[in-house]
Amino acid sequence: MNWKALVVAATLVVSAVGAPMAAAATTDAAGQQASGDVQSGTYVSFETADSAVVDYTVNGKTVVDRLSVQSTSEARSGASGGLGVSVSGSAFAGAGLDVASTFSADASTSATIQSESGAELVAHDNDRGIVVVKANGESHVARFNTTSDSSAAQESEKRAVVTKEDGTTATVIVVGEGNVTVSDSGNVTARTAEDGRVVYRQYEGERNDSEKQQERMIENGTAVAEVYVQAAGDAASDAGDDGDSTPTDTATATATPTEEPSEEAKEHSADVVRYSEDTTVEVTENAAGTFNATVERAESEGKVVIMSVSEAAFENAENAEVYVDGEAAVEASSYAAVESAANGGETSKYLVRSSSSAQASTDVVVGINHFSAREVSMQDADADTSEGSTATDGGSDDEGGANATESGGQPGFGAGIAVVALVGAALFARRQR
Repeated sequence: MNWKALVVAATLVVSAVGAPMAAAATTDAAGQQASGDVQSGTYVSFETADSAVVDYTVNGKTVVDRLSVQSTSEARSGASGGLGVSVSGSAFAGAGLDVASTFSADASTSATIQSESGAELVAHDNDRGIVVVKANGESHVARFNTTSDSSAAQESEKRAVVTKEDGTTATVIVVGEGNVTVSDSGNVTARTAEDGRVVYRQYEGERNDSEKQQERMIENGTAVAEVYVQAAGDAASDAGDDGDSTPTDTATATATPTEEPSEEAKEHSADVVRYSEDTTVEVTENAAGTFNATVERAESEGKVVIMSVSEAAFENAENAEVYVDGEAAVEASSYAAVESAANGGETSKYLVRSSSSAQASTDVVVGINHFSAREVSMQDADADTSEGSTATDGGSDDEGGANATESGGQPGFGAGIAVVALVGAALFARRQR
């Protein structure tokens, strides 16, 4: 027997079998690495599995331990008993996920996750840990598996509330055509049309009446964007939005080729959340005592923008003055007055309310009476301002608040202003661009 030939043949056999086995092992290892991608920001942390976002944690509290999405057509095709059975039962299989951008890249305040189904998930590293699921042209199903110590209840056709035993709460909201359902096990399923969005918001404790009003406005499309102005230690970003469309929309560092951000600017950030596809928000100034941004919409009808300002970023946000196109806006006494202003009112109005945020913060809700481009600013009430007229809000006072005054002549805003800036609350911040 030719032993040398036999050894050579055996070696070839082992090599032929071993190569694919090694390749398979390498592939498995790579797959495990991709599926174990951990994201950790100032407020939010989570992990991406092959087909789900897992252990979504906000301020150290986890209400949703698994979030997955799938196109409606794929969800139906995988259901033996119809979509309802597929989604609410264990048979629901989410589409594969891929992390497109992270919290850590350029100190971004958002992380974008692409789904093989065509949907996009944008997780925002802010105090409420907002997640926006965008359908992107095809109807989708989003499933939120809650923790074992949480229970869910449907609050309206498009909104569900999840409550954890320790008092932490969260809401799932459908924006546009669609609905939410709650299973017997407490999981929440949201279905949205091809142009809709699903929004997740988490709170440290029980939501107050003001936050419930905000959720209602997000649900019915009245509130189209939200800006979180955060202080030192928060993730820094520029005037980016929630990662929609173009690279210029992403939240990136603020340095330019000709100008470095100040030390103060490096200690502040503004995270922009978009609830409407045709609304853009660009922060143009984030400096001590002043916050300016451009809010632009393709449609002319008025809308509401919510500003959430931390006390660490601006000490007296509850006393801040709001300007739209350089003119002092009227401080409203109720949400009804703000919505009335956004519904073709004669002037823009704003409302100041405390937040149930884990950090001390104030919500400034601005009803902008028309678009396409408006400039809104918020400034420290103690800053020097020119004398101006005083106006009172003639709107209804359905929340028992006192009518407030308006002052004019805001420095830096003249008749030649062409763009609209949205300002949230007198803030310590930095120039974004």
